[in-house]
This record gives sequence, structure tokens and C-alpha cells, in this order.
Amino acid sequence: MVLVLLGISFITFCLVMLAPGDPVRQMIAGNEDIIVSQVEIDALRHELGLDQPFLFQYTSWLGRVLHGNFGFSFMMKKPVLDALLETLPATIILAVASSVFMLVFSIPLGIYTAVKQNTWFDYLIRGLTFAGVSVPNFWMGLVLLWIFALKLGLFPIVGGSISIENLILPMLTLGIVMTSKYTRQVRATVLEELNQDYVVGARARGMNESYILWKEVLPNALLPLITLFGLAFGSLLGGAAVVEIVFSWPGLGYTVVQAIIYRDFQTVQAIVLWIALMYMVINLVVDLSYNHLDPRLRKAGR
Repeated sequence: MVLVLLGISFITFCLVMLAPGDPVRQMIAGNEDIIVSQVEIDALRHELGLDQPFLFQYTSWLGRVLHGNFGFSFMMKKPVLDALLETLPATIILAVASSVFMLVFSIPLGIYTAVKQNTWFDYLIRGLTFAGVSVPNFWMGLVLLWIFALKLGLFPIVGGSISIENLILPMLTLGIVMTSKYTRQVRATVLEELNQDYVVGARARGMNESYILWKEVLPNALLPLITLFGLAFGSLLGGAAVVEIVFSWPGLGYTVVQAIIYRDFQTVQAIVLWIALMYMVINLVVDLSYNHLDPRLRKAGR
């Protein structure tokens, strides 16, 4: 985990350093077209360590990060860590709300379509979910924005703050796309279990179909579904960046794009590192939950 974070931090630092433009001139003037004193530029470049060798710059930045110092955001006029702590809750709220929407619809739909395989309802849901998976997040967001904000006037066109009315459309955008994907995954996992020998044996012994489904099939399908959910939640964090831009939702994704535009590279580095850390923590939690959900793994560990 530590090595992965170091690798991500190094790659991010390299990409930021290779980006075009002069961040020092941007910080001083706010606009590269404005002519400023070369003395001021050189002084700030020396203060930030940008006149040092590349590896020295990276190790120096990494050392500050390990002590909780992510630098100063000239775009937001505050320390980067303070900016992150202000925007992080918005991204978490959006991701959690979208996850709840996804679970509420995808699990029952996935299970029911697996049980009713090759019926008209199964074909209908498979067609709708295939369409949902094929639609990019930003396009789905623009369609929902056009229908419910511009045409019907039910929601504000521009967000900019954390509120229920500003949350609904970005939550639906992420939720619909991820529900389509997760429904197909739940269906495939349950179908795989339904075709196992133990299910055939249970049916041969005359056991009730509901009992087989709830007591035999679903417990065995739980572990792969948890893994898929961990991956889905990680995808939500990544997909939230585009959706936050469409709806001006004040989260990490919206902030990092603004930071790229204004060449606030310290903010970009910090946000990328935080998103990578959250993704890895989610997967670690999923892995640790296996031992609590599967007694066989606990016995093997002993």
C-alpha cells in the first residue's frame, strides 16, 4: 500500500512538473499575459524550490506531505489541506448517496432477473442496463440537467453549494450509470451460484426454491458482490469528478479541475493523492471484511 502511494505520488509529481505554463508567474500575476518583475519571479521560484533539481524537489515535497503540509493554494487563498477538508465532505456525500441508490435498485433487480432468467422482464432489464452502461456520466448528467432543470424547472441549473436540491441530479447521474453496471454484475454472480452442483442437489432433495436462494445461494454470492461493490465505490469517486463539473458540485473533482485550469499544481497533487488513498482504504476494508463474513477464511488463518 505504501509503495503504491509512493508510486502514485511520484507519477503525479512528474506529470505536474511536465505541464506547460509557469506556475510562479501565475501565482504572482494571476494571468500569464501580465508582465511582472523577473526579480519577483526568481525570488518566488527560489522560495518554492523550483530552481532545485527534480529529485530534490520531489523528496522535499514528499517530506512536507508526510508532515501534513501540502502547501498553499493560491487559487483558494488558503493552505491546501484546509481546502481539501472543505471540499472532501461534498464528494463523500455524493458518493455515499449514489451508492445507496445503486444498492437499493441493483441488488433486487439483479437477483430477480437471475431467478427469472430469459423471461421478458429479464430481457427488459438487461436491455436497459446495457444502455445505462454505454452512456458516459457527463452525457447522462447533461440529459438530466436539460430535462429536469431547463425544461421542467424542478432543480437549479447551477449548484455551487451542498443542499438536497443540488444533490439529487448528480446523485441520479452517478446512481443510474452505476446501477446499470452493478445490476448486471449481481445477476451474473447469482446465476453462477444457481448453476452450482450444491443447488442442483438441493433441488433434487425437494428443498424450497426460496430457501435455496436465501439460505444457500445469496450467502455464497455475498463475497464476490462485496468485492464488486468496493470497486464500484472506487469508480464513483473517479466518476464524481466529471459529474461535479457538470453540476458545479463543490467536491474534490470540481476543485481539481479548477486547480488544473489555474495551474495550482500543489492542490492537484494533494487531491490526486487523497483520492488514491481513499480508493486503497476502501479496498483494504473490503479485504478485511472477508474474514468476518466467511468462517472458512478465519479457520484457514488459524
